[in-house]
Amino acid sequence: MSPELLAHGDELPPLTLARIFGVWVFDPVVVVGLLVVGGLYVAGLRRLRRRGDRWPAGRSVSFLAGGLGSIAVATMSSMGAYDDTLFSIHMVQHMVLTMVSPVFLALGAPVTLALRTLPGRPRRWVLAVLHSRAARVVAHPVVTLPLFIGTLYVLYFTPIYAATLRNDTLHELLHVHFLLAGCLFFWPLVSADPVPGRLPHFGRLLLVFVTLPVHAWLGIALMSATTPVAADYYRSLHLDWASPLADQHLGGGILWASGDLVGLLFFVTIMVQWMHADEREARRVDRVLDRALGSDTRFRTTGGTPADPDAADAAGPDAADPEPEEARALAAYKAMRR
Repeated sequence: MSPELLAHGDELPPLTLARIFGVWVFDPVVVVGLLVVGGLYVAGLRRLRRRGDRWPAGRSVSFLAGGLGSIAVATMSSMGAYDDTLFSIHMVQHMVLTMVSPVFLALGAPVTLALRTLPGRPRRWVLAVLHSRAARVVAHPVVTLPLFIGTLYVLYFTPIYAATLRNDTLHELLHVHFLLAGCLFFWPLVSADPVPGRLPHFGRLLLVFVTLPVHAWLGIALMSATTPVAADYYRSLHLDWASPLADQHLGGGILWASGDLVGLLFFVTIMVQWMHADEREARRVDRVLDRALGSDTRFRTTGGTPADPDAADAAGPDAADPEPEEARALAAYKAMRR
Protein backbone atom coordinates (compact mmCIF):
# COMPACT_ATOMS: atom_id res chain seq x y z
CA MET A 1 0.00 0.00 0.00
CA SER A 2 1.45 3.38 -0.97
CA PRO A 3 1.68 6.12 1.71
CA GLU A 4 -1.39 8.35 1.97
CA LEU A 5 -0.44 12.02 2.36
CA LEU A 6 -3.07 14.14 4.07
CA ALA A 7 -3.30 17.84 4.79
CA HIS A 8 -4.23 19.26 8.17
CA GLY A 9 -7.98 19.77 8.27
CA ASP A 10 -8.82 16.90 5.92
CA GLU A 11 -11.74 14.72 7.01
CA LEU A 12 -10.17 11.61 8.48
CA PRO A 13 -11.43 8.12 7.71
CA PRO A 14 -11.57 5.42 10.39
CA LEU A 15 -8.13 4.50 11.67
CA THR A 16 -7.25 1.01 10.52
CA LEU A 17 -4.06 -1.00 10.88
CA ALA A 18 -3.09 -0.11 7.31
CA ARG A 19 -3.60 3.61 7.94
CA ILE A 20 -1.55 3.50 11.14
CA PHE A 21 1.51 2.80 8.97
CA GLY A 22 0.36 4.39 5.72
CA VAL A 23 -1.01 7.84 6.60
CA TRP A 24 1.32 10.86 6.72
CA VAL A 25 0.92 14.62 7.03
CA PHE A 26 3.40 17.28 5.96
CA ASP A 27 4.32 19.87 8.60
CA PRO A 28 6.75 22.42 7.11
CA VAL A 29 7.73 23.86 10.50
CA VAL A 30 8.73 20.45 11.81
CA VAL A 31 10.55 19.54 8.58
CA VAL A 32 12.60 22.75 8.59
CA GLY A 33 13.42 22.40 12.28
CA LEU A 34 14.56 18.81 11.92
CA LEU A 35 16.66 19.60 8.84
CA VAL A 36 18.39 22.51 10.60
CA VAL A 37 19.17 20.54 13.76
CA GLY A 38 20.25 17.46 11.82
CA GLY A 39 22.38 19.57 9.47
CA LEU A 40 24.22 21.18 12.38
CA TYR A 41 24.91 17.78 13.92
CA VAL A 42 26.23 16.39 10.63
CA ALA A 43 28.39 19.50 10.17
CA GLY A 44 29.97 18.81 13.54
CA LEU A 45 30.62 15.19 12.56
CA ARG A 46 32.30 16.28 9.33
CA ARG A 47 34.53 18.72 11.19
CA LEU A 48 35.63 15.97 13.57
CA ARG A 49 36.35 13.67 10.64
CA ARG A 50 38.47 16.29 8.88
CA ARG A 51 40.56 16.63 12.06
CA GLY A 52 40.95 12.88 12.26
CA ASP A 53 39.01 12.61 15.54
CA ARG A 54 36.76 9.66 16.26
CA TRP A 55 33.09 9.82 17.22
CA PRO A 56 31.06 6.76 18.24
CA ALA A 57 28.70 5.74 15.46
CA GLY A 58 26.09 4.77 18.01
CA ARG A 59 25.78 8.38 19.13
CA SER A 60 25.15 9.57 15.59
CA VAL A 61 22.54 6.88 14.95
CA SER A 62 20.87 7.66 18.26
CA PHE A 63 20.60 11.39 17.62
CA LEU A 64 19.73 11.38 13.91
CA ALA A 65 17.62 8.23 13.56
CA GLY A 66 16.37 7.65 17.09
CA GLY A 67 15.91 11.24 18.22
CA LEU A 68 15.05 13.28 15.13
CA GLY A 69 13.47 10.28 13.43
CA SER A 70 11.09 9.60 16.32
CA ILE A 71 10.08 13.29 16.38
CA ALA A 72 9.23 13.09 12.67
CA VAL A 73 7.19 9.93 13.19
CA ALA A 74 5.36 11.36 16.21
CA THR A 75 4.36 14.57 14.44
CA MET A 76 3.94 13.62 10.77
CA SER A 77 2.87 9.97 10.67
CA SER A 78 -0.63 8.78 11.58
CA MET A 79 0.11 10.10 15.07
CA GLY A 80 0.32 13.59 13.64
CA ALA A 81 -2.76 13.06 11.50
CA TYR A 82 -5.03 11.67 14.22
CA ASP A 83 -3.60 13.30 17.37
CA ASP A 84 -6.42 15.87 17.52
CA THR A 85 -9.07 13.30 16.58
CA LEU A 86 -8.38 10.32 18.84
CA PHE A 87 -7.25 10.72 22.45
CA SER A 88 -5.49 7.35 22.36
CA ILE A 89 -3.32 8.43 19.42
CA HIS A 90 -2.57 11.70 21.17
CA MET A 91 -1.38 9.71 24.19
CA VAL A 92 0.96 7.57 22.09
CA GLN A 93 2.37 10.75 20.56
CA HIS A 94 2.71 12.26 24.02
CA MET A 95 4.74 9.30 25.30
CA VAL A 96 7.04 9.30 22.25
CA LEU A 97 7.78 13.02 22.54
CA THR A 98 8.36 12.96 26.31
CA MET A 99 10.02 9.58 26.95
CA VAL A 100 11.50 8.29 23.68
CA SER A 101 12.78 11.19 21.59
CA PRO A 102 14.53 13.00 24.50
CA VAL A 103 16.42 9.88 25.49
CA PHE A 104 17.75 9.24 21.98
CA LEU A 105 18.69 12.91 21.64
CA ALA A 106 20.56 12.77 24.94
CA LEU A 107 22.42 9.59 23.99
CA GLY A 108 23.61 11.41 20.86
CA ALA A 109 25.66 13.79 23.09
CA PRO A 110 25.11 16.93 20.96
CA VAL A 111 26.51 19.24 23.65
CA THR A 112 29.79 17.30 23.71
CA LEU A 113 29.91 17.41 19.92
CA ALA A 114 29.38 21.17 19.97
CA LEU A 115 32.12 21.72 22.56
CA ARG A 116 34.54 19.67 20.48
CA THR A 117 33.83 21.39 17.16
CA LEU A 118 32.77 24.99 17.79
CA PRO A 119 35.38 27.76 17.48
CA GLY A 120 36.52 29.81 20.45
CA ARG A 121 33.80 32.40 21.04
CA PRO A 122 30.73 30.22 20.35
CA ARG A 123 32.28 27.51 22.50
CA ARG A 124 32.70 29.98 25.36
CA TRP A 125 29.05 30.97 24.95
CA VAL A 126 27.96 27.34 25.30
CA LEU A 127 30.14 26.90 28.39
CA ALA A 128 28.78 30.11 29.89
CA VAL A 129 25.23 28.84 29.47
CA LEU A 130 26.06 25.44 30.95
CA HIS A 131 27.72 27.03 33.98
CA SER A 132 25.13 29.74 34.49
CA ARG A 133 22.90 29.91 37.54
CA ALA A 134 19.82 29.89 35.31
CA ALA A 135 20.87 26.56 33.76
CA ARG A 136 21.47 25.04 37.20
CA VAL A 137 18.03 26.17 38.35
CA VAL A 138 16.19 24.96 35.25
CA ALA A 139 17.97 21.58 35.33
CA HIS A 140 17.40 21.01 39.05
CA PRO A 141 15.06 18.09 39.85
CA VAL A 142 12.90 20.44 41.93
CA VAL A 143 12.04 22.15 38.63
CA THR A 144 12.24 19.30 36.12
CA LEU A 145 10.14 16.81 38.08
CA PRO A 146 7.04 19.04 38.41
CA LEU A 147 7.49 20.16 34.82
CA PHE A 148 7.67 16.57 33.61
CA ILE A 149 4.79 15.06 35.58
CA GLY A 150 2.92 17.89 37.30
CA THR A 151 1.90 19.66 34.12
CA LEU A 152 0.16 16.50 32.88
CA TYR A 153 -2.52 16.85 35.53
CA VAL A 154 -2.88 20.54 34.75
CA LEU A 155 -3.17 19.76 31.03
CA TYR A 156 -5.78 17.02 31.15
CA PHE A 157 -7.94 18.27 34.02
CA THR A 158 -8.28 21.89 32.94
CA PRO A 159 -9.61 23.54 29.74
CA ILE A 160 -6.02 23.85 28.46
CA TYR A 161 -6.11 20.55 26.59
CA ALA A 162 -9.33 21.45 24.78
CA ALA A 163 -7.80 24.79 23.80
CA THR A 164 -4.79 23.04 22.22
CA LEU A 165 -7.16 20.94 20.11
CA ARG A 166 -8.92 23.99 18.70
CA ASN A 167 -5.85 26.20 18.14
CA ASP A 168 -3.06 25.06 15.80
CA THR A 169 -0.43 27.30 17.41
CA LEU A 170 -1.19 26.01 20.90
CA HIS A 171 -1.19 22.50 19.49
CA GLU A 172 2.35 22.91 18.12
CA LEU A 173 3.50 24.56 21.36
CA LEU A 174 2.19 21.55 23.27
CA HIS A 175 4.46 19.31 21.21
CA VAL A 176 7.39 21.59 22.02
CA HIS A 177 6.49 21.46 25.70
CA PHE A 178 6.39 17.65 25.69
CA LEU A 179 9.81 17.48 24.03
CA LEU A 180 11.50 20.11 26.21
CA ALA A 181 10.08 18.70 29.44
CA GLY A 182 11.36 15.26 28.49
CA CYS A 183 14.80 16.61 27.57
CA LEU A 184 15.15 18.57 30.82
CA PHE A 185 14.15 15.52 32.84
CA PHE A 186 16.06 12.76 31.07
CA TRP A 187 19.18 14.56 29.85
CA PRO A 188 20.88 14.66 33.28
CA LEU A 189 19.88 11.03 33.85
CA VAL A 190 21.28 9.31 30.75
CA SER A 191 23.38 11.76 28.76
CA ALA A 192 27.17 11.77 28.61
CA ASP A 193 27.06 15.54 28.06
CA PRO A 194 28.44 17.88 30.76
CA VAL A 195 25.01 19.30 31.55
CA PRO A 196 23.95 20.75 34.92
CA GLY A 197 21.58 18.86 37.16
CA ARG A 198 23.44 15.55 37.07
CA LEU A 199 22.81 13.45 40.18
CA PRO A 200 24.71 10.54 41.69
CA HIS A 201 23.46 7.22 40.42
CA PHE A 202 21.49 6.58 43.59
CA GLY A 203 19.76 9.94 43.14
CA ARG A 204 18.91 9.05 39.55
CA LEU A 205 17.37 5.75 40.64
CA LEU A 206 15.34 7.54 43.29
CA LEU A 207 14.10 10.12 40.79
CA VAL A 208 12.96 7.45 38.33
CA PHE A 209 11.34 5.49 41.15
CA VAL A 210 9.33 8.55 42.18
CA THR A 211 7.98 9.03 38.66
CA LEU A 212 6.84 5.42 38.19
CA PRO A 213 3.49 5.66 40.03
CA VAL A 214 2.63 9.11 38.68
CA HIS A 215 1.83 7.92 35.15
CA ALA A 216 -0.11 5.01 36.63
CA TRP A 217 -2.26 7.33 38.77
CA LEU A 218 -3.03 9.58 35.82
CA GLY A 219 -3.75 6.61 33.57
CA ILE A 220 -6.14 5.12 36.12
CA ALA A 221 -7.86 8.49 36.54
CA LEU A 222 -8.41 8.74 32.79
CA MET A 223 -9.63 5.15 32.60
CA SER A 224 -12.04 5.66 35.49
CA ALA A 225 -13.57 8.89 34.17
CA THR A 226 -17.22 8.84 33.17
CA THR A 227 -16.95 12.01 31.05
CA PRO A 228 -14.38 12.45 28.27
CA VAL A 229 -11.66 15.06 28.55
CA ALA A 230 -12.48 17.92 26.14
CA ALA A 231 -15.89 16.30 25.69
CA ASP A 232 -17.45 19.17 23.72
CA TYR A 233 -14.62 19.15 21.19
CA TYR A 234 -14.67 15.39 20.58
CA ARG A 235 -18.47 15.34 20.31
CA SER A 236 -18.32 18.15 17.75
CA LEU A 237 -16.32 15.84 15.44
CA HIS A 238 -19.37 13.57 15.08
CA LEU A 239 -17.29 10.45 14.58
CA ASP A 240 -19.53 7.48 14.02
CA TRP A 241 -16.57 5.11 14.12
CA ALA A 242 -15.10 6.09 17.52
CA SER A 243 -16.47 6.61 21.04
CA PRO A 244 -14.70 9.49 22.84
CA LEU A 245 -15.07 7.90 26.27
CA ALA A 246 -13.95 4.44 25.18
CA ASP A 247 -11.02 5.97 23.31
CA GLN A 248 -10.03 7.93 26.42
CA HIS A 249 -10.08 4.74 28.47
CA LEU A 250 -7.76 3.19 25.89
CA GLY A 251 -5.47 6.23 26.09
CA GLY A 252 -5.36 5.98 29.88
CA GLY A 253 -4.33 2.34 29.61
CA ILE A 254 -1.59 3.26 27.14
CA LEU A 255 -0.29 5.92 29.54
CA TRP A 256 -0.32 3.52 32.46
CA ALA A 257 1.37 0.61 30.70
CA SER A 258 3.95 2.54 28.68
CA GLY A 259 4.89 4.81 31.58
CA ASP A 260 5.63 1.88 33.86
CA LEU A 261 7.44 -0.07 31.13
CA VAL A 262 9.70 2.81 30.12
CA GLY A 263 10.32 3.71 33.77
CA LEU A 264 11.42 0.17 34.59
CA LEU A 265 13.71 0.12 31.56
CA PHE A 266 15.31 3.32 32.81
CA PHE A 267 15.67 1.83 36.25
CA VAL A 268 17.62 -1.10 34.81
CA THR A 269 19.66 1.17 32.51
CA ILE A 270 20.77 3.40 35.38
CA MET A 271 21.74 0.35 37.44
CA VAL A 272 23.92 -0.89 34.57
CA GLN A 273 25.47 2.57 34.16
CA TRP A 274 26.20 2.64 37.88
CA MET A 275 28.03 -0.70 37.75
CA HIS A 276 30.05 0.40 34.71
CA ALA A 277 30.94 3.68 36.44
CA ASP A 278 32.24 1.76 39.46
CA GLU A 279 34.33 -0.43 37.18
CA ARG A 280 35.81 2.63 35.43
CA GLU A 281 36.53 4.24 38.80
CA ALA A 282 38.30 1.10 40.02
CA ARG A 283 40.46 1.01 36.89
CA ARG A 284 41.29 4.70 37.31
CA VAL A 285 42.28 4.16 40.94
CA ASP A 286 44.46 1.24 39.90
CA ARG A 287 46.30 3.47 37.42
CA VAL A 288 46.82 6.12 40.11
CA LEU A 289 48.24 3.53 42.52
CA ASP A 290 50.47 2.04 39.79
CA ARG A 291 51.99 5.45 39.13
CA ALA A 292 52.38 6.21 42.84
CA LEU A 293 53.93 2.90 43.81
CA GLY A 294 56.32 2.93 40.87
CA SER A 295 58.59 -0.10 40.61
CA ASP A 296 58.12 -1.27 44.21
CA THR A 297 56.73 -4.80 43.92
CA ARG A 298 56.18 -5.41 47.62
CA PHE A 299 52.68 -3.92 47.49
CA ARG A 300 49.86 -4.63 45.07
CA THR A 301 47.42 -2.00 43.92
CA THR A 302 44.49 -4.19 44.82
CA GLY A 303 44.93 -3.78 48.52
CA GLY A 304 48.47 -2.94 49.47
CA THR A 305 49.49 -6.47 50.66
CA PRO A 306 53.11 -7.56 50.37
CA ALA A 307 54.10 -9.43 47.24
CA ASP A 308 55.80 -12.05 49.42
CA PRO A 309 54.17 -12.16 52.88
CA ASP A 310 56.71 -14.68 54.25
CA ALA A 311 59.60 -12.45 53.21
CA ALA A 312 57.94 -9.45 54.77
CA ASP A 313 57.42 -11.27 58.06
CA ALA A 314 61.04 -12.39 58.08
CA ALA A 315 62.22 -8.83 57.55
CA GLY A 316 60.44 -7.64 60.70
CA PRO A 317 57.44 -5.45 61.45
CA ASP A 318 58.98 -2.23 60.16
CA ALA A 319 59.48 -3.69 56.69
CA ALA A 320 55.80 -4.39 56.33
CA ASP A 321 54.80 -0.74 56.74
CA PRO A 322 54.18 1.21 53.54
CA GLU A 323 56.74 3.74 52.45
CA PRO A 324 55.60 7.40 52.56
CA GLU A 325 54.86 7.45 48.83
CA GLU A 326 52.89 4.24 49.10
CA ALA A 327 51.00 5.54 52.10
CA ARG A 328 50.01 8.65 50.13
CA ALA A 329 48.76 6.48 47.28
CA LEU A 330 46.72 4.33 49.63
CA ALA A 331 45.29 7.45 51.26
CA ALA A 332 44.33 8.78 47.83
CA TYR A 333 42.64 5.50 47.07
CA LYS A 334 40.61 5.64 50.30
CA ALA A 335 39.67 9.27 49.62
CA MET A 336 38.44 8.46 46.13
CA ARG A 337 36.40 5.52 47.40
CA ARG A 338 34.69 7.85 49.89
